[in-house]
Amino acid sequence: MNYTEGKKKKMGQVFREENVVPVTFIELSADEVADFAVGEKLKIVAKSRGRGFQGVVKRHGFHGGPKSHGQKHTHRASGSIGATGPQRVLPGTRMAGRMGMAQINLKKIEVIAFEKARNLLVVKGPLPGMRGNTVRIFKHSHEE
Repeated sequence: MNYTEGKKKKMGQVFREENVVPVTFIELSADEVADFAVGEKLKIVAKSRGRGFQGVVKRHGFHGGPKSHGQKHTHRASGSIGATGPQRVLPGTRMAGRMGMAQINLKKIEVIAFEKARNLLVVKGPLPGMRGNTVRIFKHSHEE
């Protein structure tokens, strides 16, 4: 499956009739030869922002321990991590760890504008990742 690469430049807004449409600007690679039509649907693959090492409250949405009744340093701790039965930690147990930098696949992203002379593609809505991140753009097929 062929794709076009580009870099996420910035976010902005486009005014249509009386609505404000949030858009993302993508600068396509200079060596890529692609043609996009306004209103065309695309599939975009990008990496989300890396958040580094995070605890269980931010990473998995744990509520933490009680703030009173004898608790001292366990406000954001994970608590128990399993039964006594198997004397090991079971695979898949939700714990603190690295968060983000995951591949995100977005489907049916609409093209708002395309300027071939400037290699600039404008798509509707936000894209994952930081400014300057590489994104892969696929022509959306009807099978998906």
